[in-house]
Amino acid sequence: MPTASALSVAILMTVSACGGDVSGDAAESPTTATVAGVAIAKDAALHAALPEKIREAGVVRVATDVPYAPFEMFVTEGKPELTGLDYDLGQALGAKLGVKFAFTPQKFDGIVPAIQAGKFDAAMSAMTDNKERQAVVDFVDYSVSGSGIMVVKGNPAKITTLDDLCGKKAAVQAATNQLDLLQGHQATCKAAGKAEIDIQTFPKDSDAQLALRSDKVVAQVQTKPAAAWTAKTADQGNAFEVVDDPAAAGGYGASPNGIAVSKKLPELSDAIQKALQALIDDGTVTKIFDRYGVASIAVKEATKNAAVD
Repeated sequence: MPTASALSVAILMTVSACGGDVSGDAAESPTTATVAGVAIAKDAALHAALPEKIREAGVVRVATDVPYAPFEMFVTEGKPELTGLDYDLGQALGAKLGVKFAFTPQKFDGIVPAIQAGKFDAAMSAMTDNKERQAVVDFVDYSVSGSGIMVVKGNPAKITTLDDLCGKKAAVQAATNQLDLLQGHQATCKAAGKAEIDIQTFPKDSDAQLALRSDKVVAQVQTKPAAAWTAKTADQGNAFEVVDDPAAAGGYGASPNGIAVSKKLPELSDAIQKALQALIDDGTVTKIFDRYGVASIAVKEATKNAAVD
């Protein structure tokens, strides 16, 4: 039996797999690719600026936590082919830099340690750029978003804000910014004379979503783009809905999301930043984000280590 997230991926891919996927020469050569309908060619100067070992290998080893729609998803459940915003952006960056961005699934809480250990050069996994993580990796920021609350269709528990989660069970993925958000809100619950949120942590987003579908929790807290995409696609939009708090239109604690890069490879983070800016300037980034319905979270300038915490 596939998980709830797997079911949503199966549905959404009937839409996203039929146009705009990486194509052209990308499978044979990293020097050119078509992503979201845009032909992208290698920039020789950016390629030359890459670390020598990356140029020689022709590969940037990228960790990602799959599935986490719309950022990273399996095209077909049970098969390794990937899709999603981060994957498409990675292929565009790879084509611009003249190397392959090779994505490998990795549990989210193990991504940063794996980069530190040298198993990966970088990570693209909707990762929040924060100062704690900056101590061990560098970030090239490509989007800004906050956390959202997803509930089952009809919102039977009448959740409208974070305050409504006080005294109730809420699901969240372990080692995420969303977990920090809920833990930080406990003091607010206490100050209002309410019980603390009963935080239920799960190793994967799909596990948290299954808990919500099974009525084991009243809500799931995740990035707002991921929540919106899941609500739109799961069971043809009939399984979940997103709570829209007017006081946090873009999500709670909106902050930059970045490509995490090993601190041992400063030339790589510099090259990625320049390649990303080039893709912003020529409109490629907007087209990639548009494909997943989240153009509003794309940055206009590729920043580095822009954490707001």
